[in-house]
Amino acid sequence: MLQIEIDHLNKHYVGFHALKDINIAIKQGSFVALVGPSGCGKSTLLRTLAGLEKISSGDVRIAGTSVVGKPPRERDVAMVFQSYALYPHMDVERNMNYSMRLKRRPKDEISERTRAAADTLGLGGLLDRLPKALSGGQRQRVAMGRAIVRNPKVFLFDEPLSNLDAALRVHMRGEIRKLHERLQATSVYVTHDQVEAMTMADHVVVMRSGVVEQQGSPLDLYDHPGNKFVAGFIGSPAMNFLPATAEADGKIVFNKDSTQSIQSNFHIEAGRKLWVGMRPEHLSLQAGSNDVEIDAVVTGIESTGSMTFVVLDVADQPVIMAHSGRPGNGKGEKVRLHISADNLHLFDYETELAITSTRTT
Repeated sequence: MLQIEIDHLNKHYVGFHALKDINIAIKQGSFVALVGPSGCGKSTLLRTLAGLEKISSGDVRIAGTSVVGKPPRERDVAMVFQSYALYPHMDVERNMNYSMRLKRRPKDEISERTRAAADTLGLGGLLDRLPKALSGGQRQRVAMGRAIVRNPKVFLFDEPLSNLDAALRVHMRGEIRKLHERLQATSVYVTHDQVEAMTMADHVVVMRSGVVEQQGSPLDLYDHPGNKFVAGFIGSPAMNFLPATAEADGKIVFNKDSTQSIQSNFHIEAGRKLWVGMRPEHLSLQAGSNDVEIDAVVTGIESTGSMTFVVLDVADQPVIMAHSGRPGNGKGEKVRLHISADNLHLFDYETELAITSTRTT
């Protein structure tokens, strides 16, 4: 069953087309991440779902009912903002149940739902504290609790972890995912962090300049990016791209060094200009089966302890290899990179669309 349906949605500001013919279908109980660079339209899209922005054309349906023109209070959604937006003079309990008190719900119901939400979020012992006495993570949980007590059809998250430090972000994204599974809720989560999107969501929508570039499961986007933008955005570190030209029988020559070529398992017309994509984690200094070999020169080493990123020069282009361990190579050393031909990604140079139909098996 579909919980949210977005059909041909457009949003215009004066002189600016912010959202361009958006089509997204969200199943009940799913966790969907809207991801993309700053200014791509993901927060604007979320605000149109919440009713905080009026759409210019198209339709938005929640639980089968169109909500176009309906105010936020009639949409049965709850939003968790980037800022905690807690009332500083109210304790945790009153912050969490404020919306219920506005609706004049029975006191027993207010107390029961507040206590249940507090217990779910580990806030049971903090209900009498003011926001200034809470840590950043606790304040974010209070903001989430305020949404939970409303028992909405849809939860909307607008970059809720961006104000937290790195360690707390990792912890809180696990907590949000557990909460989602516990409540069996439908959640739409906006983030510019593709790692958050990949680790938390069932379905990822990648946006750029107001357009949905691609959507699907996290691993489908990682394994089968539809274009160069998605390929470079999904995955950390980002995919390497080298300009190249196709020759006969699947041979590909890197443009800036005619002596550097690789053999692919694609059949592409000779002379076609390409981008060759290689994920850093698929590159290795060790030979394997069905390998493509590439000559490179080490230009830098970046170690994080458990992982080493080797910066290389390939045909006058920078390439990063992710190595689990410490390869021991020095700056200026010539090496031979290996990558399975199955892990090569090819994109048309002009359109930047993925080339898939010509791959041989």
